Amino acid sequence: MNFVILDLEWNGAYSKKAKKFVNEIIEFGAVKVDEKLNILDTFSMLVTPQIGKKLNSRVAQLTHITEEELKDSNTTYTHVLKKFKKFLGDSVLLTWGTSDILTLMENNRYYLNDEKIPFMTMYCNLQLYCEHCLNHHDKSRQLGLSTCAQMLEIDVDGLELHRALDDAKLSLSCFKKLYKSDIIKEFIEIANDEFYRKISFKNTVIYDIRNPLIDKKEFYVCCDKCGRKARRKTKWAMKNRSFRAHFRCNRCRRDFEGRITFRLKYEGVTVDRRVIEIPKEKKSEKQKSFFAKFNNSEKEK
Repeated sequence: MNFVILDLEWNGAYSKKAKKFVNEIIEFGAVKVDEKLNILDTFSMLVTPQIGKKLNSRVAQLTHITEEELKDSNTTYTHVLKKFKKFLGDSVLLTWGTSDILTLMENNRYYLNDEKIPFMTMYCNLQLYCEHCLNHHDKSRQLGLSTCAQMLEIDVDGLELHRALDDAKLSLSCFKKLYKSDIIKEFIEIANDEFYRKISFKNTVIYDIRNPLIDKKEFYVCCDKCGRKARRKTKWAMKNRSFRAHFRCNRCRRDFEGRITFRLKYEGVTVDRRVIEIPKEKKSEKQKSFFAKFNNSEKEK
């Protein structure tokens, strides 16, 4: 089994045809390895933009790709895609997170009127695999490629980050550090209709406490010290994507804020609970004003 790790760079451009912004791919970079992760070949091609001729300043600053380079490459998306199809062959396609695959689908939809990638038969989310291996389970913050490389003490000297091929090579370095042939098989998906429904599903936060998708039995918080259910002291209120209320742990005799976030995902509703210490209350503005006036009156005497 061979693996191809793909990385893409893209530029946000407004399309008059689609009447919306499109993440137009401007660079493909990939590394092909065998089942022992020995490098077999590499792929690197720029794509001459057809939608937006001008590069976003942030994209230009991060990638150091120039508009002249893109123009001189004299290629089109469909041309580069055909080249990459041949390069991929029957390998498993890996990307760091799903954003590259979603962008590839977006460009396919724009240029070929079909979001599916017909030559991709097997796919693996390398970010998800590395998070699993590193026991990174922070649902609110995904593991970035650079952060993963730092955690694994990978030397990035000589790599030009935010360029497709070098980012693909860095992804490979992380993969090598955590590679286990038996575990990676659990993360490989068949690119069928269900795969596309799943990857296209937009996770959403549920804001309405009356939403029938929310199980009311999930509205509880346990003390992070003793593990017992805490007593709610205030009504639930929605703030910054989570339901919040003040709680009291009678056993530990401590107060804290409980936060619960409900997310609707393809697999169903997930629940994320957090306990936040309540900082000591500061004097109210009215109290400050009173003491200020009192002190001033004393000085005048």
